[in-house]
Amino acid sequence: METKIVDISDPQVQELVELHLTGMMDNSPPGHVFALDSSGLADPRVTLFGAWDDEVLLGIGALKLVSDTVGEVKSMRVRPDAIGRGIGKAILEAIISEATACGFKRLSLETGSGAGFDAAIGLYVKRGFERGDAFGEYTASDFNQFFHLDL
Repeated sequence: METKIVDISDPQVQELVELHLTGMMDNSPPGHVFALDSSGLADPRVTLFGAWDDEVLLGIGALKLVSDTVGEVKSMRVRPDAIGRGIGKAILEAIISEATACGFKRLSLETGSGAGFDAAIGLYVKRGFERGDAFGEYTASDFNQFFHLDL
């Protein structure tokens, strides 16, 4: 497996973005989905990472610049047939490595609540993210939660 920066125009990336958005819509009530679509992931403040097995994209994740010292983890998604192979961990490590290289002091993320988000939350907590307050433009609700990692 190789983890590297990917381009939003790649058809496999587009496919995983659509899968991610569908999954978020299935697990969050209307008005409570903050996932980035293709246009959001094309923002110059976003660096998109992919994990590849030869020519097959297995997962994606993004690092979004929030401020000069804070980054946000966005749009983590692993193909259903690749779950359990360490793909999410590899992408998260690539994002943390890039954030550290950029001199960020903190990484934050917003995710949903409920059973559909348990695996992702477990990954974040295992890597050292701690539950915390809302950040940026987010508003806390019963349907989301926030995690932070000091770098």
